[in-house]
Amino acid sequence: MTKTERIKAAIEGRQTDSIPYAFWTHLPGIDMDPSALADATFDFYKKYDIDFIKTMNNGMYPIEDLGCTIDYSDIVSGGVAKLIDTPVKSIDDWENVKVTSIDQGALKRELTSLSLLIEKTKGEVPVIFTVFSPITTADKISNKYLTEHIKNGGGSKVHKALEAITQTTCQLVKRAIGIGADGIFFASQMSSYDIMSEELYKEYGVYYDERVITASKGWFNVLHAHGENIMFNLLKNYPVNVFNWHVWESLPKLEEANFLAHKCVMGGIKRMDITNRNKNELQNQIYECVKALKGRGHILTPGCVIRYPIDEEILKYVKQVKYEIEEAVLKKEVV
Repeated sequence: MTKTERIKAAIEGRQTDSIPYAFWTHLPGIDMDPSALADATFDFYKKYDIDFIKTMNNGMYPIEDLGCTIDYSDIVSGGVAKLIDTPVKSIDDWENVKVTSIDQGALKRELTSLSLLIEKTKGEVPVIFTVFSPITTADKISNKYLTEHIKNGGGSKVHKALEAITQTTCQLVKRAIGIGADGIFFASQMSSYDIMSEELYKEYGVYYDERVITASKGWFNVLHAHGENIMFNLLKNYPVNVFNWHVWESLPKLEEANFLAHKCVMGGIKRMDITNRNKNELQNQIYECVKALKGRGHILTPGCVIRYPIDEEILKYVKQVKYEIEEAVLKKEVV
């Protein structure tokens, strides 16, 4: 099978010649240069021979053009980006969030990098473009004061800002698919019961989420439900092809999600076990995945981004163990 055939078979729940797999990470010091980012992403794909490419944009790119100042310095040592300054400090400031042009600034940079990457891959591997749910972008802008502003009477102003963010994100998604992306990686970082209630998410999340996802006409659209205690019963009905979450860290179980969502599931590796080089744990996770789904309706990946810096030896170990386990387990099933 080609990589595209393998991913399509997984999405359709058919048996694949090998369980498709992939990783992704951040590329600090590189991801602000569209050409360097495309080169590094393509080199990453070639080095590990992954079955699809998720664009490895910096996680704050949607808010750069909205007047935010961001510090990326901790990423190189395994940390995360930090918001230094934002134009949204109070409830009234939500009025200042406007539709952003995708033909300038950070959004143009990311689309340029995507275009260069598509040129390099020449269709040999599926590429999905990373976008964030509107409510995730809104929370980033507010330095995580979004829910507090809503509860303190700012709901209507937040809705107005979400509309602007959604319009921008829809334009971004449509352009990405037009450039040649096979789908989107839709990162939802607020759809957790630990962050907000289901009622709030239904009002401030679902409507805007579905507009963005629907704007993507790709065949490989992935929902990434970030964090623990995810709102699975709400998210399982989203109009995507693939459901990705932090398997083994947040319920549901792998086969449970596959059965209840009627979707291909993506995940199965705890990313911190990669960072911490926990080989026995990684082997066990891969074994449990293969045993549970028998190589159907599953794409093996970490639940989320692998922290920088990357350990080349451990990533190659994961691929080798995947091959050995699927050979042993799936051949036994056939016999």
